[in-house]
Amino acid sequence: MTEARRGRPGSRSLARRRGRRPGSSDTRGRILAEAREAFGEHGYDGATIRGIAASAEVDPALVHHYFGSKQQLFVVAMEFPVDLSAAIPRLVAGPPGLLGERLVAYVLEQWEAPTMRPLLLGLLRSASSDPVAAAMMRRYLAEGPILALAAATDRPNASLRATLAGSQLVGLALARHVVGVEPLASAPPDLLARVIGPTIQRYLTGDLAEGEAMQPQDPGVP
Repeated sequence: MTEARRGRPGSRSLARRRGRRPGSSDTRGRILAEAREAFGEHGYDGATIRGIAASAEVDPALVHHYFGSKQQLFVVAMEFPVDLSAAIPRLVAGPPGLLGERLVAYVLEQWEAPTMRPLLLGLLRSASSDPVAAAMMRRYLAEGPILALAAATDRPNASLRATLAGSQLVGLALARHVVGVEPLASAPPDLLARVIGPTIQRYLTGDLAEGEAMQPQDPGVP
């Protein structure tokens, strides 16, 4: 058999390496990892199924096979790997006057984690244009753990307090991680916790004065 008929040694394996990978046990996880990176870098509108599939080295049909639509993929990819509400007892257990500082320190710690950063960026870059991302952001930062924390202080208007605290933290995340405003972007987390903590403390436990009186009482709060 001639060399021309046999082909060059290793040509078939090279072709397989250059082709897209078939489905396998780790395909779903690989797609999710690439989706988190894509949504974190480009937001919901900028990321594409085709681009995510190319990064994962799979056919786009496999992305649809595992996750259905792009929006369904986004929802699964943006699920936080930790239960944020589990930190509530620890945050409440410390000195009451430092609750805001502890919350800021905890949130910054989560944002700095490599597994959490793409999720935060994906939500921040997508919330302004995608209603699903906006709903997820509200759940994480205003309607979920922060609301539970505000309610645990036994102060009136927990929903208003959670919304105020959550909006402050979202603004911090945008300035620090998306816009990159200096020196805020490179400031040490412990410094930010000490500086921003008192503002969060006032939102959670302080007197909201006239603004508080204008708000209706939370359901079940006397």
